[in-house]
Amino acid sequence: MTYILPSLSYDYNALEPHFDAVTMMVHHQRHHQAYIDNLNKAIVGTAAEGFDLETTLRKVSQFSPAIRNNAGGHYNHSLFWKIIAPAPKLVPTGELAEKIKEVFGSLDLLKAEIKKTGLAQFGSGWVWLFVKHNGTLAVSSTANQDNPLMDTNLTNQGYPILGIDVWEHAYYLKYQNKRADFIDAFWSVLDWSVVEDLYRTSIQRLG
Repeated sequence: MTYILPSLSYDYNALEPHFDAVTMMVHHQRHHQAYIDNLNKAIVGTAAEGFDLETTLRKVSQFSPAIRNNAGGHYNHSLFWKIIAPAPKLVPTGELAEKIKEVFGSLDLLKAEIKKTGLAQFGSGWVWLFVKHNGTLAVSSTANQDNPLMDTNLTNQGYPILGIDVWEHAYYLKYQNKRADFIDAFWSVLDWSVVEDLYRTSIQRLG
C-alpha cells in the first residue's frame, strides 16, 4: 500500500481569520506530506505494507517507532482536515448532543475539558474526543502522533471523532505560544456535522 496526501475540500485561506493560510499550507503540504513520505519508506518489507492504516495503528506495537510516529501522523492529520470547514455546523445535535450532555453536562463543559486537557499536554501532541469501547465518550491527550486507536494506548482506547493538533507547527505562525487562543479559535471552524457522522459510525462499529 502506498499512502498519498489527501486533498482538502477548501482553499488554504478559507478558514481565515481563525486559521491563517500560510499555516494551513505549511501544515498540509510540508508536515503532513513528510509523515506520508516517511511512512511509505518505513513500511517497506513489513507486514504493514499489506494493512490499511487503521489496522496498522491497532497493531502498532508490533512495528518500529518510525511506523508508529508516521502512521499516527498521517491518520491524525487526515482526521483534522476532515473535521474543520469554512462554513461549519457550530453546534452538535441529535444523538451526539444528547451523549455530550449525559457525559459532560453541556457542550460548554466539554469544550472546557478539551481546553484544559490540551493545555496540560506537555510538549507536542493531540487532544481527543473519542468513543470508548463501552460506547461512552471521553477526552484524553496523547503525546507526539499517538491516538486512541493504537494498541500502545492502554488506558484510553477507542474511536477518535474529534482531534486538535497541539503541536506548535499547527498554530505558532499566528498564535505564537498562545495555545489557549488556538484552541478557542478551533471551535469556529469545527464542523460538528462531520463529528456526528464519525460518532454514528463508531457506535455502529461497536455493534
